[in-house]
Amino acid sequence: MIKNLYKSGKTPISLEIFPPKKDGDFICLDDILQDMTELNPAFISVTCGAGGSGGKTDKTAVIAETIQKTFQTEAMAHMTCITWATQTIRDVLADYKNRGIQNILALRGDFPPGFDRTKPRHYSFAIDLIKEIQKENAFCIGAACYPEGHIDCDDTNFDLECLKIKQEVGADFFVSQLCFDNDLFLRFYDRAKSAGIVRPILAGVMPILGRSQIERMIFMCGASLPSAVIKILHKYKDNPQDLRKAGIEYAAIQIRELIKQGIDGIHIYTMNKAEIARSCIPGACSE
Repeated sequence: MIKNLYKSGKTPISLEIFPPKKDGDFICLDDILQDMTELNPAFISVTCGAGGSGGKTDKTAVIAETIQKTFQTEAMAHMTCITWATQTIRDVLADYKNRGIQNILALRGDFPPGFDRTKPRHYSFAIDLIKEIQKENAFCIGAACYPEGHIDCDDTNFDLECLKIKQEVGADFFVSQLCFDNDLFLRFYDRAKSAGIVRPILAGVMPILGRSQIERMIFMCGASLPSAVIKILHKYKDNPQDLRKAGIEYAAIQIRELIKQGIDGIHIYTMNKAEIARSCIPGACSE
């Protein structure tokens, strides 16, 4: 289980992928997974789809099972709950157990377009899902944390209180939303630890691959851009190839500095590109 990886004194590095939109792309995914597992990551997480939004978890489960059984690497399946009924969640958990999947990232999930937020639902928050998973007593549970606060929450103190509740009800570790500013992340990290968060906190790092990617992500999750990133976007605005190189190097610098600071772990949002992970952390996963 993933929670056992954070007892070695090292800084584990994990990777994240998302299921292909087309079934035919699963063949290509096997090649990606082969390359990623050669980096010897602590684990590979699998989202519920591009962007991590809710939906059926069939592909998520299949990929997570493949990572574990075919590539002999620890896997974590994302699970959302905002639109699901209790029995659906229990059926998914039973399926995960049958497949040998032991690690779950419990998330609220995004509201689908047109979703009536006033409509009664079985689960309103990730905390509710963590409680449901905990009843099974069979899974290692990860949860999300937000260095700049959740985009739907204006009160960072309340956001931290929610993090503490997630820990109290069963979260074994936390994966942070992407953050481009190490100083900002470290302030959040210290604040969380001072508030009583004893579970590992993994820093989420996303390499910059293009301007549109970054614009989409900052509007989706509310992450801010430090001046160093803005300067990169400006300097290479007419040269996508050099922008990509500079963005990957920026992520590599982020990772090296965070490791030096002794944080609990690094989680890289790879955008399904094994070569990006390899370029960001040459040799780091096997150290």
